[in-house]
Amino acid sequence: MSEKNIEVTILESLNHLLTNHPSLLPTVYDIVHTQLGLPKDQLRWLSGQNRIPLVDINQFGYDEQLGVEHDIRTKYGFEGDLARMYAENKGYLVHKWHHYLPLYDRYFSAYRGKKLRFLEIGVSKGGSLQMWRKYFGDEAIIYGVDIDPNCAKLNGIAGQVRIGSQTDIQFLTSVVEEMGGVDIVLDDGSHQMAHIPVTLKGLFPKVSEGGLYMIEDLHTAYWDTFGGGYRAPSNFFSTMVQDLIDDLHHWYHIDGQKVPEVSNFCPGLHIHDSMVVLEKQRVQKPSRSLIV
Repeated sequence: MSEKNIEVTILESLNHLLTNHPSLLPTVYDIVHTQLGLPKDQLRWLSGQNRIPLVDINQFGYDEQLGVEHDIRTKYGFEGDLARMYAENKGYLVHKWHHYLPLYDRYFSAYRGKKLRFLEIGVSKGGSLQMWRKYFGDEAIIYGVDIDPNCAKLNGIAGQVRIGSQTDIQFLTSVVEEMGGVDIVLDDGSHQMAHIPVTLKGLFPKVSEGGLYMIEDLHTAYWDTFGGGYRAPSNFFSTMVQDLIDDLHHWYHIDGQKVPEVSNFCPGLHIHDSMVVLEKQRVQKPSRSLIV
């Protein structure tokens, strides 16, 4: 048997092993990297069926004895009350990466106490909507959409819940119309590479000027299980974000705009770990001057 065939046989065996015993993932890392000297993407490249991301998310823990709020405040120097609201959430499950909390407050704090129109894609167990209700206050109009019909039972608890797909633009349009418009969209939906751009192109034009469009959990852009991959053509950062950056600078090249429905009203985008934030404002042609 050739050396290549031996490697293929081993990798097939490891894929099968991981499928049935995902807890062995760290051990398999060591085998792939150290013992075989193979690239870490060989497992998913070979079979195309490994449904386990090749990064063990269990490594991203925190000191549970000190608690969630302590972790957020000490790591990020965050003094806002959103850390407490998140850590003390009760009744409805909410799952957030800790570094999101200071970012939420950075971008959303200016909207607190106002008659904000907030739309979250992805309701899940309802804890996120509950957190936003506490954070934004009673005056805020808060809606969540989810494709899971079981989420309908959460309607009216912390916000309004509507059932439908994030790629159904007609459905999303009807929700925005019911809300009377939208100021902030938070995409915490499927995290699938095929879905995120569809939702962005359909909803961003409906966001009010001065509003925001936030997409989170974009680490999935690097996972083939979500249609992504490291520098893959389908990776949201490799495609859509690059297009938006090029469009932002279209004044200085001759290749036009790729996503004008977004770019004509997006003067800035901010990239954080697993998160992209797009500003909504009419883009003005740059001016320059020489002053002596």
